[in-house]
Amino acid sequence: MLVEVCTNSLESALNAEKAGADRIELCVELGLGGITPSYGFLKAVRDQISIPVHVLIRPRSGDFVYSEEDFNVMLMDVEICENLGYEGVVSGVLNPDFSVDIGRTQMLIKASRKMSFTFHRAFDWVENPLETLDVLEKLGVDSILSSGQQLSAIKGIDLLTQLNSNSSNCSIIPGGGINIDNVSDFKINAFKWIHLSASEIFDINFNKEELSMNYLPYLDERKRTISSATIVSQIVNKVKL
Repeated sequence: MLVEVCTNSLESALNAEKAGADRIELCVELGLGGITPSYGFLKAVRDQISIPVHVLIRPRSGDFVYSEEDFNVMLMDVEICENLGYEGVVSGVLNPDFSVDIGRTQMLIKASRKMSFTFHRAFDWVENPLETLDVLEKLGVDSILSSGQQLSAIKGIDLLTQLNSNSSNCSIIPGGGINIDNVSDFKINAFKWIHLSASEIFDINFNKEELSMNYLPYLDERKRTISSATIVSQIVNKVKL
């Protein structure tokens, strides 16, 4: 079985390689489900990590239904990853009805060219996972990352096993809550890959508790936050009178 570690920093990536991981998925903001890393982060990892690395292409948190502006950013991020020599990208686009946006997914696959393409956990929101597996295989997706449409992969292991059995040319990668206590269940069920962050959480002492930099309404994945042209215009007009 091969181990892919989802890493959110250069330190995490270095630890994963040192510990014997077979591959890294690179992202930031694990608590939001991951978003695309900065160029500086991408460049540092490319310069210092020798094992294969796949990069998450997700421009924001929340849903997987993207505006034209969001999607253009995704295509540019894919191009950056290719130019830096990354081995793969991890992405996905849905329609409002939770079906795969076939046209845009095709565009992402085409943009990734020689890189491997993994359809990420947007898969866990689709209504018909077995039918969607067939759709994604026909599109040329190399892998699907999934928790089996449950809060954790161990809870979704029945669906994951069924997907694994039905797959003909696409690797099913279980991910979500995999740890030392349940990893053997995935080995027994003959999965080629597992995906986990293997994270430890540490207290830090550099925060001002009375002045948090987090704003909880912005972290609600059921909502989107967009700068309003109307509000900006009102402020600009008021201060420039």
